[in-house]
Amino acid sequence: MKKMNIENDSSVTEFILMALTEQPELQLPLFVLFLVNYVVTLMGNLTLMNLICLNSHLHTPMYFFLFNLSCIDFCYSCVFTPKMLMNFISEKNTISFTGCMTQLFLFGFFGSSECYVLTAMAYDRYAAICQPLMYTIVMSPRICSLLMFGSYFLGFAGAMAHTGCMIRLNFCDSNIINHYMCDIFPLLQLSCSSTYVNELESSIVAGTVVFVSSIIILTSYALILLSIFHMPSVKGCSKAMSTCGSHIIAVSLYYGTGLLTYIKPTSAEAVDQGKFFSVFYTLVVPVLNPLVYSLRNKDIKLAVKKTMKRITN
Repeated sequence: MKKMNIENDSSVTEFILMALTEQPELQLPLFVLFLVNYVVTLMGNLTLMNLICLNSHLHTPMYFFLFNLSCIDFCYSCVFTPKMLMNFISEKNTISFTGCMTQLFLFGFFGSSECYVLTAMAYDRYAAICQPLMYTIVMSPRICSLLMFGSYFLGFAGAMAHTGCMIRLNFCDSNIINHYMCDIFPLLQLSCSSTYVNELESSIVAGTVVFVSSIIILTSYALILLSIFHMPSVKGCSKAMSTCGSHIIAVSLYYGTGLLTYIKPTSAEAVDQGKFFSVFYTLVVPVLNPLVYSLRNKDIKLAVKKTMKRITN
């Protein structure tokens, strides 16, 4: 009995992260590709945050939420991309147990927070288009701050639930993670404990995030469409749709790739597919968000011109 208890209590102290691909000839090209992606992601989101801070005409609820979205994407990329880049050029791709749990927590925190921020942005567009006369009251600075606090708090609570349930597991057999980062499903495959509670918790937390945010976003845009159909002028319809276009693209990219990654069984084949889809979810979306909101936005273009003029003068 004592021997059995010792074996059950044993656990690994570090994990080995598998690279995105095992083909040696692809390691250097992928390193260059994702390094460029990482630099563009950081610079794009940092530039957008600075533009919003430096230009007073962008100090509105819409750009307050966009600032937070860019801040999340900036931090989100820093959680796993540097480690992934190191894995392309290093021989031993290890991460400590503590480092792995920290990465899992931060990944869950920023990922869930982004869902809620996108939800708040959908509600903001609803208030701007469907309740224009009440907009300054409905989206007051206090309400906006509360929405952001709620987004980060719910993201923190979900990440704590994921990480707390993961820490209680024993990892006493293989320590090779079939992923380029510490994610829930690849880690569950390594546990020598029962993962029923973890799977149940993941389903509840992820289901709550997706259900609540999806209901609010879909309801907001359903009401926006109804309001647009009742607008007398074509110009008003076009302006309303243009203010929502960028957000619809961002939501579609984030939720589409996220659902392809996580709404599936925890089999080895599914984890391999998830690793492929997570490239879009974790690397492509953060670099596209600043581009989507900048290229389609006249206010951002005006802010760029003002900032460049200020710098040159």
